[in-house]
Amino acid sequence: MAQFTKKAIMDAFIELISERAFDKITVKDIVTRCGINRNTFYYYFEDIYALVDEIFRTETQKIIGSETDYVSLQEAFLKGIEFAAIHKQAIFHIYKSISREQVEDYLNKVTYNNVLLFIKKETADIDAPEDDREFLAKFYTHALVGLLIEWLGSDMKGEPIEFISRLGVLFDGNIRYSLSKKQAKP
Repeated sequence: MAQFTKKAIMDAFIELISERAFDKITVKDIVTRCGINRNTFYYYFEDIYALVDEIFRTETQKIIGSETDYVSLQEAFLKGIEFAAIHKQAIFHIYKSISREQVEDYLNKVTYNNVLLFIKKETADIDAPEDDREFLAKFYTHALVGLLIEWLGSDMKGEPIEFISRLGVLFDGNIRYSLSKKQAKP
């Protein structure tokens, strides 16, 4: 029952943040939406910021906890930002509020995890140091998340799938090439 109530609070907040700006949402709005009292909200969360943090932590754990066999870098990234894509307006409102760091932290964690899984799978036959794979994962993470943050900052003009696909085409084969090239050096 406790997990059900906590999830109901989180779901109510996601609905509200999809409808209006972060600073226009109160604890009263959340408890009214999910039909609980204020004390119940405060039993689970210290404040709305703690609620946002828990939502991102939960979503990050869902993605990091799943080992998926990605066929492309784009697929790995898109899976990482699936929650953000589904709740686009909510992410936009959170990003435009003072919780911008939480959005960026979430995107970086899940993107890095998924990109690293993809790189490891794609280069399993290449004898390269693990820190080179991790370095490439960081590079691609910063490129992908940077583009997504730029998209959020431009009031979400266009679709992120377009630049992700374009980036995927430009980078296709570069991961294997980079690690193979390093392996071939004396």
